[in-house]
Amino acid sequence: MTLFRKVSLTLVMGVIAAVMVFPIGVTFVNSLMTEGEIAHNYELIGKMFDTAAGGEEGFVNLKLIPDWLSFHQYMEVLVYKPVFLQMFWNSAGLVAPIIAGQVLVASMAGYAFAKLRFWGRDKLFVVYIMTMLMPFQVTLVPNYMMAQKLGLLNTASAIILPGIFSAFGVFMLRQFMLHIPNSYIEAAQMDGAGHLRIFYKIILPLIQPGIAGLIVLLFVDNWNMVEQPLIFLEDSFKQPLSLYLSRINEGARGVAFAASVLYMTPMVLLFLYAESHFIEGIQLSGIKG
Repeated sequence: MTLFRKVSLTLVMGVIAAVMVFPIGVTFVNSLMTEGEIAHNYELIGKMFDTAAGGEEGFVNLKLIPDWLSFHQYMEVLVYKPVFLQMFWNSAGLVAPIIAGQVLVASMAGYAFAKLRFWGRDKLFVVYIMTMLMPFQVTLVPNYMMAQKLGLLNTASAIILPGIFSAFGVFMLRQFMLHIPNSYIEAAQMDGAGHLRIFYKIILPLIQPGIAGLIVLLFVDNWNMVEQPLIFLEDSFKQPLSLYLSRINEGARGVAFAASVLYMTPMVLLFLYAESHFIEGIQLSGIKG
């Protein structure tokens, strides 16, 4: 690759990165502004009445540096409104069991599909993966009916149990395990090791990058879930933080910005912590964005 192409590619990727990061930066900056400053910044300047659209048009006075640093919004969210912390722990109580359960199930099922030989293995895997092609709305009604029959409606189990047995984790770890040489397993079997011992002593240590990548993807997906708790959890005090953000009072925009920053902080910290393992796991699993 020539120097010109490297510089051009770097500039293009830099612009794309800036566009992606800009909304996050604006959210963080606005969370440190006073309510009055936020209201002033988002007032339309140069208003023009559009008769065709039936509304006003103009532009906003977007500021990237606050006049005064204010942490009142964070105090409002964390101290004066304990509902935020309650919803936060509701989200943690849903996401943690789903991740732990799916990693356990997906690692074992992935090992079976990748390394064990049994009749109909590949056909069963194709049928299993076909569930990934179905939109969530297709399985929503059957899941609701099953939860209703089992008496799980308005409980966390109605969300956790389907999440544990998702096909995505099986597919990802199975693809990762295909890169592990079969000679490792054959050597262990010659020493008298069974499949359970091979799985825990050989396979699990080798697929740690894949598990790290799966944890990051599962956390982001389930931390942001909306449809499942909206349908299965009627009690608002049992619902996760992702639903609370949509109900924040429009008149308290500073509180909304502060809550948004706190909401996305766990995802950012998790990604930064597991970045190297996450990239390696995605590369070896063959998943493309």
